[in-house]
Amino acid sequence: MSFTIARLTRRATLSHLRHVPAVHPKGAPLLVRQVYEQVERDFGLLAPPVALHAAAPEVLAAAWSLVRENLLVSGTTTRLERECVAAAVSAVNACPYCVDVHRTVVHGLGGDPPPSLPAVLPPELIGVAVTFHYLNRMVNVFLQDSPLAAVPPALLGGARSVAARLMGRLAGREPVAGQSLSLLPATGSRVGTARQLPADLRWAAGLPHVAAAMAGAATVIEDAGERAVPVAVRDLVHECLNERSAPLGGLADASGRLDARVAGLSAPDRAAGRLAMLVAFASYRVTDSLVAEVRAGGHDDAGLIGLAAWAALAAARRCGDTLATAHETSGSTA
Repeated sequence: MSFTIARLTRRATLSHLRHVPAVHPKGAPLLVRQVYEQVERDFGLLAPPVALHAAAPEVLAAAWSLVRENLLVSGTTTRLERECVAAAVSAVNACPYCVDVHRTVVHGLGGDPPPSLPAVLPPELIGVAVTFHYLNRMVNVFLQDSPLAAVPPALLGGARSVAARLMGRLAGREPVAGQSLSLLPATGSRVGTARQLPADLRWAAGLPHVAAAMAGAATVIEDAGERAVPVAVRDLVHECLNERSAPLGGLADASGRLDARVAGLSAPDRAAGRLAMLVAFASYRVTDSLVAEVRAGGHDDAGLIGLAAWAALAAARRCGDTLATAHETSGSTA
């Protein structure tokens, strides 16, 4: 049944993409086909927030591993709890597409999204939060505003009700932990157990499949960033992330402040710098003209995905570090 739904919805879901062409399963590179098959099997349909990465196949595999191992695989929390966190984070990041999708799943599972994200989360839910701090930023740049954008307003209520029932059914499956790790490069798939986790991913240490997915995906996306993001831009983003307790607000509120920040970059790096900074701090403000400017500077489809993915994960990891610190502080004072 789920494969039938996946096949029937492929064309519609791939039509949600912006700025990069859809990569259809037929004729796609082997890694893309392998990821698509696993997404359709475990998620129930070819999720556009994952498929948007397909122009960069290894980044696609990394994004899917984050989603699968953090959101879909069961542990000490329920799928409903994880979906509530996904919906809450998506609201924080002003990502209407993901808010629509994950509130719909929550309703389909019989729940109600919380009004805000709790300040303290257990590690399993920190993983969901980090995943969606990453994914929301990518979705805001590369997808349309709603999965139901083509539905006439008079039919939206009925469409949401049908979608809630469908997504609730699809969310009932429980994938086996760790199966996405084989899609990551060999060095990435081993990093969660073969090396110590980076300090900002320490919260995942007790969750082997999550640790491997997080560290493996981080390795892949850091490699993509080294190819697509100028060193001066990476330094600037990290400098700004380190100036605040969480990568939210600040530059999101004032164009003049962003202009001042990128003014120190060389002229060829400024468009990439503006895009990286907006993805990290205010992805909902990325414009078509800015993306076109970055492309004119030499970024192809894979380079554009690599640049945005690097900035999105840098911000998401900073959010995870903040949540981990709150969890550790709460535990020490309990």
